[in-house]
Amino acid sequence: MSVGPGLLIAAPRSGSGKTTIVLGLQRALARRGLRVRGMKCGPDYIDPAFHAAATGAPSFNLDSFAMSRPLLQALASEAAGDATLVIAEGSMGLFDGIRQETGRTGASADIAALFGWPVILVLDVSGHAQSAAAVALGCARFDPRIDVAGVVLNKVASERHRRLVEDGMTRIGLPVLGALMRNTELTLPERHLGLVQAGETDELDARLERLADAVEGALDIDRLMALSRPTRLETAGNAQSLPPPGQRIALASDQAFSFVYPHVLMGWRTAGAEIVPFSPLADEPPPSDCDVCWLPGGYPELHAGRIAGAQNFLEGLRAFSESRPVHGECGGYMVLGRSLEDAEGYAHPMAGLLPVETSYAKRRMHLGYRVAHLLGDSAMGQAGRRLVGHEFHYASVTQSDTSREAAFARIADAEGNDLGFAGHRRGLVTGSFFHAIAQG
Repeated sequence: MSVGPGLLIAAPRSGSGKTTIVLGLQRALARRGLRVRGMKCGPDYIDPAFHAAATGAPSFNLDSFAMSRPLLQALASEAAGDATLVIAEGSMGLFDGIRQETGRTGASADIAALFGWPVILVLDVSGHAQSAAAVALGCARFDPRIDVAGVVLNKVASERHRRLVEDGMTRIGLPVLGALMRNTELTLPERHLGLVQAGETDELDARLERLADAVEGALDIDRLMALSRPTRLETAGNAQSLPPPGQRIALASDQAFSFVYPHVLMGWRTAGAEIVPFSPLADEPPPSDCDVCWLPGGYPELHAGRIAGAQNFLEGLRAFSESRPVHGECGGYMVLGRSLEDAEGYAHPMAGLLPVETSYAKRRMHLGYRVAHLLGDSAMGQAGRRLVGHEFHYASVTQSDTSREAAFARIADAEGNDLGFAGHRRGLVTGSFFHAIAQG
């Protein structure tokens, strides 16, 4: 079976400009009155929020390693079911992933192959001309499962430069669908985990309109749309990635706590759970009529002083935890600990519910897929449950209880290498740097 058509916008490497192209294209089509849906390959919280702002509709992640085939099918079906066009965005380079069996590497190419979406390759052509065609040809021939249908040139220096690059593309038979000149005004602001969040980006709507104007003027959008193909589905899948941790879920939600996957929220709601947002930065406690509290990741390290001063929130959280489960992911885990050291080296007191102290001043990047086995019953499920997710943070643990009895889970990387114990559990409170994507 097949549903609405789609395309995958990808690149040979990170930093090529695919997010700029994707957002401009999504907004340009949405303002034509078309039903556009965004999707993002791999684990990423920030880009889907920009997709939603550009299109006015939720954007789901698609992850060939962390998600089962039925879950992937369900998410693609929901997005493409009534869409004029699905515009999916790749992550990193088109073939970048982990060493796993074909189709389960986490690479964007897996998603294009699974759903039959043609690939539009964004090429940063700064620093070369005809040689860009050799890069494009390598991408087109590397994986026989996918079809690279055309290219978009980015960071073109001049009309002469463009003609030279197009000469190379003509020689390999790949159509050039457009070219954007080098323009720093189209760049979105960034910070340590990627783009500044959509909700924090100044004049976001105006920025999206400028991106749409640039894409409208530089790309042959009608020709690009004509290259799309129906989304190929095998079966109707199950969209529940994680069982809801409760019936009424108090969800911390503001600029410090924003990293929640849309597919997880949809799965909870589909299962009948109600999600009740509250804002720690506004000094709001978890609503007392909820039966579980969830502190997602985000940027608490940028708001540590304000969180430390939010006594209604902290006292309400401690009172809530005496009788009901509380779970924190990544940034939420840091807030559940004893202290959080900011970039200037000042340690702010946190909730003190878990035996851990963290620091953003002592930075080291932690990045990669994780497979977790729960060591005890918690809001995340019963002991022994297998969860698949990832870590992406710069904060470090400076002090913690490292015993098995205090640990939340045992984790391994994507290749099965044991990484030891992760996170903490104390009473009804649990947390770790692990972001859950789906049940294993």
